[in-house]
Amino acid sequence: MVVHPGSGRSAAGASATISDVAEAAGVSRQTVSNVLNAPHRVRAATRERVERVIAELGYHPNRLARSLRASSPGMVGYRLQPVATESVAAIHDRFLHALAEAGQADDHHVLVFTAADPEGESERCTALWRTGAVSGVVLYDISPHDPRPERLAAAGVPFAAFGRTATGTEHYSWVDVDNAAGTAAAVDHLVAAGHRRIGFLGWPEGTSVGDARARGWLTAMDRHGLLAESHRLDVRAGADTMANGTRLMTELLDRPEPPTSVVAATDTLGAGALQAMRDRGLRPGDDVAVVGFDDTPAASALGLSSVRQPIEEAGRLIMAELVRLTGNGRGAALPQLNRLLEPELIVRSSSARG
Repeated sequence: MVVHPGSGRSAAGASATISDVAEAAGVSRQTVSNVLNAPHRVRAATRERVERVIAELGYHPNRLARSLRASSPGMVGYRLQPVATESVAAIHDRFLHALAEAGQADDHHVLVFTAADPEGESERCTALWRTGAVSGVVLYDISPHDPRPERLAAAGVPFAAFGRTATGTEHYSWVDVDNAAGTAAAVDHLVAAGHRRIGFLGWPEGTSVGDARARGWLTAMDRHGLLAESHRLDVRAGADTMANGTRLMTELLDRPEPPTSVVAATDTLGAGALQAMRDRGLRPGDDVAVVGFDDTPAASALGLSSVRQPIEEAGRLIMAELVRLTGNGRGAALPQLNRLLEPELIVRSSSARG
């Protein structure tokens, strides 16, 4: 595609693209997409400028795909996450169920698909949207420098994310859980119970969720003046498995001054920690306290205290935002959704002295 500088017109015989429109109008591709699919989200002056450029360039979006999206009940695309065989986590299943339930009220349904990696997911989402198979997509498990939001915005695909990147969050809709607040609440609970040496079982640096949960532990320990006593009690695993939780807890229990309590970044690591204690005949809550994160069914079955994520609320908010972004909702005047949800600590026998 060749665009003549300053003319606002594509070269003769060429078909204008959304990129040409965005460049000529001085806006982002997402803004052009909003003008076409959700004009209520764009200021009047900007919308009129983009519409003039569309007319000048003779831009014709895929009208068949748009008509398919408009004439059929809304379908929302969602990539199924790989199966974690050594994890007790059920967050992905809960979130998918919450999305499906939330969509029923607005005649929206979830179309699930698989992809090998984020690049493949972006390509699949774009293809589904361009063919009219879906009206928008949901992104899950966002990493700090995740390429998916930028790629989908560039392709003009409406989307909302569960999680957020380290930068650029003002450019797309997202819902996230305040993971740092969750681990901080766990530390506060353990300090209130009299613990001073509080360990942390986490993941290596580089994941949005893992880094935030580690930061919450660190900040709370510092606030309580306990870092000097616990600075060597922060240990990390390479994967979220029970075996790693057992290994890390065993390592801490072998220290000359082992912790009297630990905060685990997940229930999977927390369940592994409980196994390490059972192997040594230690009683959870009485000898060593353990708090997990995610409040999975396994946590309830094991008596593991855990931080509960408001997954159902996240699913409802994200589906409502997608309905609005695709022009079928009733909240056109609302601003772009950027919502941080507070988790809740659920106390069980693993951290309550008998």
